[in-house]
Amino acid sequence: MPFPTLPCGVTLRLLRAEDAPALARAYRDNREHLAPWEPLRDERFFTEAGQAEQIASRLEAGAAGTDLPWVLEAEERIVGTMTLAGIVRGPFLSAHVGYWVAGRLQGRGVCSAALQEVLRHARDELGLHRIQASVLPRNAASTAVLRGAGFTLIGTAPSYLRIAGSWQDHLLYQRILH
Repeated sequence: MPFPTLPCGVTLRLLRAEDAPALARAYRDNREHLAPWEPLRDERFFTEAGQAEQIASRLEAGAAGTDLPWVLEAEERIVGTMTLAGIVRGPFLSAHVGYWVAGRLQGRGVCSAALQEVLRHARDELGLHRIQASVLPRNAASTAVLRGAGFTLIGTAPSYLRIAGSWQDHLLYQRILH
């Protein structure tokens, strides 16, 4: 399904197996920018081979219907990702959204626009009812993206994820799509 071009000439498209070199480069280029917000990564993660393994896993989850991974592209380079993960069907019809954008593109509305497209897709194409997101309390930029997209705070999860080498509390947000 085609998505419109987002701010700053950024496009949103589904992740492909051949994205490994470009995604490895994007992670290397944004390593310091992402470090405070992500788990510790071994050196292999930042290589083409490491990203090929990550992509294979994501695409396998996509084929199983539990994840839907996208990349953000600008000037033929990957500049971020957005993923619906943990998609649950049945009476729950829910998923978790995670995303990042290159440091040089922060504050330009790129994540906000991409998230709106993903939410529309989740509602209209996947028939989901609810999307959840977790954010570190000090991550003001991501909190602003979520609030701007209509997410509401539903609670705090103590020691929720191991980020930057330590278990950290997260704020939990949700958006009801219907």
